[in-house]
Amino acid sequence: MFKFAPILLAITYGIAMYRFSVWRTSRELDAQSTELADPTLEPIMHAMATSLDLQRIRVHIYEIEPVNGLAAPDGRIFITRGFYKKFLNGDVSGDELASVIAHELGHVALGHSRRRMIDFSGQNALRTALAMVIGRFIPGVGPWIANMLTSLLAARLSRSDEYEADAYAAALLTKSGIGVSAQISLFRKLDALTKSQAGRAPAWLLSHPKTEERIAALEKLEGRWR
Repeated sequence: MFKFAPILLAITYGIAMYRFSVWRTSRELDAQSTELADPTLEPIMHAMATSLDLQRIRVHIYEIEPVNGLAAPDGRIFITRGFYKKFLNGDVSGDELASVIAHELGHVALGHSRRRMIDFSGQNALRTALAMVIGRFIPGVGPWIANMLTSLLAARLSRSDEYEADAYAAALLTKSGIGVSAQISLFRKLDALTKSQAGRAPAWLLSHPKTEERIAALEKLEGRWR
């Protein structure tokens, strides 16, 4: 019984971390967000909502400066204030902003946003269990090995989710009359802003696939649909 104690402890820890993470994330988003209300975006949002048989798509602005979009575990869609400023300044078009919203809708529709929170907690639990078990055989480096193994697993799962959400967004944008070109043009812009940071880690450790690989996948999809 005692030999399974580290695993049971890790599972308990993972469940506790999941519940705490959901609560903390929801509380932070509630405190730092407002609903997006921009008349210039309404035609685009209406087109996507119609394609999904929805009356409207509700999007919130998360009051932080980094350029990003996210889907909360409860299904809400957010773009950051920094991203919205790029749109207001003309650096990002309405169609390109819509491509981010469509991508985040994909994460929600495909169950990624909720699963990611569970995965995050599960990875913490797995990391704890591996560190305990490996540490018995290789003292001193157990936590390092456990951290590397769980990071590799997390990166692979995240990259798979991004490709799936890209494909969902491409289909939605095409059905809405916006097209895939908005996704591709935005990827090229974002890559220019983050290239120096992305280059510091090997591709297999990045949580997102390489931009050129995502563009190639979208172009392949678009060619198949044509």
